[in-house]
Amino acid sequence: MVRRIVAVVLLAWLLGFAWFAMLLPQPAGDQRTDAVVVFTGGKGRVARGLDVLGRRLAPRLLVSGVHPDVKPREFRAEYKIPAMRMACCITLGYESIDTRANGIETADWLASRKAKSVRLITSDWHMRRAALELEHSAPLRYRIVRDAVPTEPRMGTLFTEYHKYLARRIALILEG
Repeated sequence: MVRRIVAVVLLAWLLGFAWFAMLLPQPAGDQRTDAVVVFTGGKGRVARGLDVLGRRLAPRLLVSGVHPDVKPREFRAEYKIPAMRMACCITLGYESIDTRANGIETADWLASRKAKSVRLITSDWHMRRAALELEHSAPLRYRIVRDAVPTEPRMGTLFTEYHKYLARRIALILEG
């Protein structure tokens, strides 16, 4: 009996990992949202957020998880953002240090702006856990458009992220 249970759990884990690794989330289309948020930490994420803002698919942008040493003028210079655009439409979020904190920071920012929808931008391999954290921090409040930045993740990255995703999902279930 124990062997069967172990075999079923192992099979479920293996199928889950195959799903996770082979069917990575994709970029979103041109849906408009009230805001766009970028969870920092990967190549192409901020550029994608700025592109969405530039194409007017959202009127404002939060970059969540900005390193405390990065000053707005440095950010503006690096991405060649006009001063007016930076002042009106871009918020640098310094409060979060991990994905869970990104979700909390984003939920607070969205609530303060009375947004109803948000485009979430992060890497394809990170999207499921990022969306899980945002949905947990802001349950049933927002329509979330998942906009994954395509990458070519290593197997180790997928393996680690799958286990982080599973652990967080289980923790949320146990929290009730």
